[in-house]
Amino acid sequence: MTVASLVCFWAWNSIGPLSATYSHAMDLSSSASAILVAMPVLVGSLGRIPVGALTDRYGGRKMMAVVCFASIIPVLLVGIFADLNQYVLLLISAFLLGVAGTCFAVGIPFVNAWYPPARRGFAAGVFGMGMVGTAVAAFFTPRFVDWFGGVSTHVILAVALAIAGVVVLMFSHDSPAWQPQRVPFVPKLLAAAKLPVTWNMCVLYGIVFGGFVAFSSYLPTYLKTIHVYNFTPVEAGSRVAVFALAAVIARPIGGAIADRIAPKIVVLVSLAGTLVMAALVNIQPRPELSAGLIFCALAFFLGIGTGGVFAWLTKLAPPERVGTVTGLVSAAGGLGGYFPPLVMGATYDAAGNDYHIGLILLCIVCAIALVYTTFLVPADDPTRRVTRRDKETGQPARP
Repeated sequence: MTVASLVCFWAWNSIGPLSATYSHAMDLSSSASAILVAMPVLVGSLGRIPVGALTDRYGGRKMMAVVCFASIIPVLLVGIFADLNQYVLLLISAFLLGVAGTCFAVGIPFVNAWYPPARRGFAAGVFGMGMVGTAVAAFFTPRFVDWFGGVSTHVILAVALAIAGVVVLMFSHDSPAWQPQRVPFVPKLLAAAKLPVTWNMCVLYGIVFGGFVAFSSYLPTYLKTIHVYNFTPVEAGSRVAVFALAAVIARPIGGAIADRIAPKIVVLVSLAGTLVMAALVNIQPRPELSAGLIFCALAFFLGIGTGGVFAWLTKLAPPERVGTVTGLVSAAGGLGGYFPPLVMGATYDAAGNDYHIGLILLCIVCAIALVYTTFLVPADDPTRRVTRRDKETGQPARP
């Protein structure tokens, strides 16, 4: 499952590393380029809601294979229309490519069913390491284009998706404890929406995972900007890969720590660290050492936050609604990554502002979330009593 998620994340983030190439070839404005980069994020976000509910009904094994196979055609279309310099058709293809990003709403309930509550944070973090597909996309996609050409690169990615789908069908199995949920989609969605944990985790995941997605997708553009660092596409891709890798490594760390202490503490540390690091990024530290350490620290804090939020979610959400709640929270995380690139592109000013406004807004959002989480988000569900036996069986009692 983690390997399939890696390939899907690679597909989902395949446009960002080539954004400067597309912008140059089609003479795109910064806003047009930002819309293109953000488009897969939109569908990958909203699509997680129905995909999470479908996973509750049909199981993670079938749904992960469906996501892999459904992503093949959009990947090929992106390669073809980019080669033809057709912006509108490329934008439509990028929209369809978002289906690859729905994989996360499949994997979390799949993993959740296999493990007891005491280990779900770490297990979800390990699955979340499929985010390394973002690093793979950043590092290999520009190089593959240089070596094989744009269309051939996307053919390679399509083949990887097909292989991943087949491997999932052949070698993965849903947990014996998993039972299909036959409740219709709309009532199930409404029931999940009534849970306080759903909205609290949506807010937090929208910031930490949204921040990761936004930086991973827009960082190639940011680093290649003449007035910022002026790296080449390959140089920028290598640095984005390191950023993504740092977040990927941090995710299971955050989940594992949240299994042992209150997940709320992990999330608070994540928000505070993100605030400080974003402020330091805004002063444009000198490459390579200073900037590299700050960006890696930013990725680390975002990474432990993503692990902490889902450890928190799996502890609080009712087992029969984990898929639907995961879909909603994952959608919020994706949407959190959709808007920042648009803001960065819209507020960019080559005359001197660069991207300062966008980064200042990130600091403000983190500060508000820090206060909100500290005072308004409960550390545990007050309606649920958990005993040692409940931790072992995964079925907490309710009064």
